Amino acid sequence: MSEKRVKTVFACGECGATSPRWMGRCPGCGAWNTLAEERAIKPPTGRAGRRGRAVAPVALGDVGGENDARISTGLGELDRVLGGGLVEGSVVLLGGEPGIGKSTLLLAALSSLTARGHACLYVSAEESAAQVALRARRLGGEGMQELRLLPTTELEDLESALEAASYSVVVVDSIQTLRSSALTSAPGSVGQIREVAGRLLDRAKRDLSSLILVGHVTKDGSLAGPKVLEHLVDTVLTFEADASQAYRLLRADKNRFGPSFEVGVFEMAGDGLHEVDDPSALFLAERPRGASGSVVLPSAEGSRALLVEVQALVAPALYGAARRVASGLDAQRLAILLAVLDRKAGVHVLDQDVFASVAGGARVFERATDLALAVAIVSSFRDRPLAQGLAVFGEVGLAGEVRAVPRAEARVREAQKLGFERVILPRANLERSALADIKGIELDPVDTIEQTLERI
Repeated sequence: MSEKRVKTVFACGECGATSPRWMGRCPGCGAWNTLAEERAIKPPTGRAGRRGRAVAPVALGDVGGENDARISTGLGELDRVLGGGLVEGSVVLLGGEPGIGKSTLLLAALSSLTARGHACLYVSAEESAAQVALRARRLGGEGMQELRLLPTTELEDLESALEAASYSVVVVDSIQTLRSSALTSAPGSVGQIREVAGRLLDRAKRDLSSLILVGHVTKDGSLAGPKVLEHLVDTVLTFEADASQAYRLLRADKNRFGPSFEVGVFEMAGDGLHEVDDPSALFLAERPRGASGSVVLPSAEGSRALLVEVQALVAPALYGAARRVASGLDAQRLAILLAVLDRKAGVHVLDQDVFASVAGGARVFERATDLALAVAIVSSFRDRPLAQGLAVFGEVGLAGEVRAVPRAEARVREAQKLGFERVILPRANLERSALADIKGIELDPVDTIEQTLERI
C-alpha cells in the first residue's frame, strides 16, 4: 500500500493568503514573489474535532471585569503607550528595526516588574543565555538577577516551562524565530507564525498572563509575517527612531485597552534607555533663531501634546520638473498645500523645488500640520523669519479655509508651558472650546490661509 502524499499549499508571506499552486503574484495582496510552499494541515471534523466543552451564551451584564487589572511596568512612557500598564491576559506585539532597542526596553521593564514581586519569563530565541546576561549586566536593575531566562527556539520547550511554573509576564524575543515541531516548515514562515502565535495566545488568555511578542520589520517598516498576526493581538506597538538621533519613539498603532496612537519618548544611552520627561523641549532644543522656513507646531499625539519644529526650504527648480520632498510629513498633503497657496493665497511656488521636514526625525501626519507647513513654505519662499515665540496649527481645506482640529486646548497649554507668547489657530476652535479662559498667551484666530499670511 503506497504512502499517502502530504498535501501542500503556497502561502503569502505578507498577507497570509493561500493558493493551491505557486503564482508570481499573491492573489490576496498583490505582492510579488511572496508565495512559499507550506504543509497544509487539515482540521479535524466531527465530534473528534471539538475541543473541550461547548460554550453557552451569557448576558453581557453578567460578565465580570476581572481581566481589566493593570500591571505597571515601572516605565512611565511605556505605561502611557499601553494605556496605563499591561492588562492580564493581553497579548502585545512590539515591532521595530534591528538594534533600535526592543530587547533593551523589555529587559528594563521585566527587571522593574521582577523587583516588585512579579514572576517574569524572558524567552530568548535569537540570542544565547550568555549574550542576554551580558546585556543585563550592562543595564543593571534591581530585579535583573531574579529574572527567569529561557533560551530556546522550540515552542514545546516554552509550553513545558509555562506548565511547570506560573508567570505574570512572558516576553518572546522574537516570534519569527520560534518554531513548532508539529510543522515541517522553516521558522518565520506563515504556517509557523500562525501556529506559534495561536497557541501562545490561547495559553495567555487561559492563564491570564501578559504576553509580549517581539516582531521583526520589513524594509518598508511594516511588521514582518502575515497581517493576521496584527489582528490576533490586543496591542501593536512600533519602536522607531532616526538613525542620526539618540532618542526613540514608541507608538501604539492599535490598543484594545486604551487610546491608540499614543507616543512615548526614550533616549538611548550607554546604560540603556532613559525616559524623556519633556519631549517638547527636546524637539525644540536646537531650533535656529532668525531662520526663515521654521515654524513651531503644537501637535497632539494620543493624549499628549508635543511641540515640534516644521521646516521648509523653497529653491528654484533648475533641472526639469520641480521636486517635492517630505520627511516626517505626508507628501500628498504637501502637494495639495502648494496648489492651495498658488490658487487661494497668490503665492506662486508650483515651479519651485520644495523640501519639507519635521526637525529631529519626528513624524507628524495629522491634518493640524497643514497651516504650520503652509506658513513655513511661505516664510522660506519670501525669506522672512517668523517671531521666535509664535506657534501655528490648523487644517487647511481646498478652498483655502482654516478648519478646526481636535484637542486645541492641550496644544495651547503646551505652547504656553514652554514660553510661547502667541498662537495662530482656527477661529472655530476658539469659539467651541474653553480657550478664551487661558490667560498669559495671545490667541490669534484665523479663517483662511490668506488671512493667516496677512497676520504674520
